[in-house]
Amino acid sequence: MSESHFSPQHFVIRGADVIDGTGSARFSADVVVADDLISKITPPGQGKARDVVDATGLVLCPGFIDTHTHDDRLLLQTRQPHPKLTQGVCTVVTGNCGISLAPLVTTTPPAPLDLLGADAFVYKTFREYLAALDDSQPCINVVPLIGHITLRVRHVTDLHRTATAAEISAMASELIQALDAGAFGLSTGVYYPPAKAASTDELLGVCAALKGRGAMLAMHLRDEGDNIDAALKEALDVGAASEASLVISHHKVVGPQNHGRTRHTLQTIEQAALAQSVCLDCYPYEASSTMLNAEKASHTQEVLITWSQPHPEYSGKSLKSIAQVWGLSLLEAAQRLMPGGAIYFAMAAQDVERVLQHPLTMIGSDGLPHDRRPHPRLWGTFPRVLGHYSRDRKLLSLETAIHKMTGLPAKRFGLAGRGIIATGHHADLVLLDPAQVRDNASYEAPERPCTGIHAVYVNGQLAMWRGEQLASHAGRRLIPSRTP
Repeated sequence: MSESHFSPQHFVIRGADVIDGTGSARFSADVVVADDLISKITPPGQGKARDVVDATGLVLCPGFIDTHTHDDRLLLQTRQPHPKLTQGVCTVVTGNCGISLAPLVTTTPPAPLDLLGADAFVYKTFREYLAALDDSQPCINVVPLIGHITLRVRHVTDLHRTATAAEISAMASELIQALDAGAFGLSTGVYYPPAKAASTDELLGVCAALKGRGAMLAMHLRDEGDNIDAALKEALDVGAASEASLVISHHKVVGPQNHGRTRHTLQTIEQAALAQSVCLDCYPYEASSTMLNAEKASHTQEVLITWSQPHPEYSGKSLKSIAQVWGLSLLEAAQRLMPGGAIYFAMAAQDVERVLQHPLTMIGSDGLPHDRRPHPRLWGTFPRVLGHYSRDRKLLSLETAIHKMTGLPAKRFGLAGRGIIATGHHADLVLLDPAQVRDNASYEAPERPCTGIHAVYVNGQLAMWRGEQLASHAGRRLIPSRTP
């Protein structure tokens, strides 16, 4: 089927059960799209348009919003099929974990910035990067954040210490410029080496630039293991002081000794939410993926290597098997493989499920598109929630699962006119088969597309039909509403 079959100017989707993204029960209706907007929602059979899409037996819902991505560079590239479009994602939040593609010019970015590619840092200002996004016209919508690590690498002369007052002022000034250019807010990643030395006072100083801006603050906690309580308090304190809308990134607890502690951390977040704007996101897997850290890898039960600069031949192999081949300890083998990336199996299924079910939780893939052998979450996050956790495990209703991917993040990020099927809203839409939707990506075959997603419309354009990408430039860079 070609893109021209369904004109983006005027068509009606008929026969589907509509799940509108609010969390309310599904209902039967015709949804009429004119240009890039939903023009009418009528009783079944009454919607009139030039073209008719027969959606009998399917569910129509808003396009999914991936709240946690590292797609900063991927959006500038043409890739078919696109890993997010195949899942029904119409909007991505970029620049997470303190890692953004701008403002920085270097050919030797330190880890974890190199997760975006060593040759990708060519934008002196955040405005230049946004202009490049506009010029590329990506296939999906973009909500850009600027990263504290990137600011730190640009302005702090010694990354092994906290920033000076002058350096904090320089980072805050650059943050203000980025907000003025169109950034939705700031992300931090003080877990990572280039920002580990940053004090809470440094974070408070930089984040002070967010005050009064109605801005977002997405924070990768300083510690997700033994010291998670102190790390969570730091994030909540910085969020409150900055008056930003805080997102606790990919919330989890790691290490067997910490399994079950999400009972307490979620209570802490709930209590904080009574006095400040705070929510969280998560991905539906028990393994994380990030830069290869030798110390962390040597103390994790199972580790898969996603890429290694000195030893690319070991991509997809377990650290344990590599260490055995080399006759080295896990620590020594990991050190020899660096720089690189890894998947760490360190979470408990019960904690993942508890976080996923929490009413403040949104869905974010946290996939790394430039890994040679990525975590399956890059291709499977959203259908995994819909299929495995909603339909098969029955942990949450389909209406609730879709709300976590649509209406909830649209409200939190201030994406007016998106995330809900309503008259006058933008026509970001997904047609899916609730009985068949499932993730097929695995750790052995991480780039295998999902099944059960029939069609994806981005701003009224048919961008994906039964796994075939039809439009590569249907997306837009979204503009912050800036409502404090």
